[in-house]
Amino acid sequence: MTEDLTSLLEQHKKEIWEWKQKESQWVRDRNQLDGSKQMIGEISSKMVEMGKANMSHQELNGKLQTRLTEVEEDNKKLAKQIEDLINRKI
Repeated sequence: MTEDLTSLLEQHKKEIWEWKQKESQWVRDRNQLDGSKQMIGEISSKMVEMGKANMSHQELNGKLQTRLTEVEEDNKKLAKQIEDLINRKI
């Protein structure tokens, strides 16, 4: 009878140890998951910020391209006007 009790106690201790190992692994997994969620949130926020900044740069680039085209057209008109004035004097 004492051997049975001792055997049951040992088995119970072994089960408790196994459950503590599982709980410990669960805590590690939970901490890792929480950390991953936080990192994903931070990365998502940064990506939104970068997207907004990129849109702003694209808008500015579009305006600069439009202005550059206008300046190039004005230069062509001025060059034509100068050419016409030179040809009239000749």
